[in-house]
Amino acid sequence: MSAVPEKSPSESRVQLHQLMLPEHANPYGNVHGGIIMKMIDEAGAICAMRHARRPCVTVAIDSIKFLSPVHLGELLCCSAEVTYVGKTSMEVEVSVAAENPMTGAVTHTNSAYVVYVALSDDGSPHPVPPLRLDTEDQQRREQQAKERQRYRLERR
Repeated sequence: MSAVPEKSPSESRVQLHQLMLPEHANPYGNVHGGIIMKMIDEAGAICAMRHARRPCVTVAIDSIKFLSPVHLGELLCCSAEVTYVGKTSMEVEVSVAAENPMTGAVTHTNSAYVVYVALSDDGSPHPVPPLRLDTEDQQRREQQAKERQRYRLERR
């Protein structure tokens, strides 16, 4: 049996952009938090599936704090990258920004850490490739992710 090759976070990085339309917003022109959370989960899940090359399910989303609103007519931009890999689970950091497509102004609105588990054909957890950390920043982010994982496990 051959060893599974390591994968760099850049190999599974994902960026999703969607124009926010009237059906995404409240009467005041602010995008509903649920719309933003849905896009966070979609970007994170695609990133996890690209890393694992398996179907993945969401098992945890850390608290989400909205730092600034996303408005009607702005692009909602989600960038997702794997920060930590366990045996069958992965933590994905999703950074969210609002971009004014007319001016180019970009505002960071929030970030979230989402944990996914890869699935085998029978629906049981499936091992995922190890994470290859190429930079000091990736190593720092993995250390922070390990701390978050320890905290999640303690809260069980």
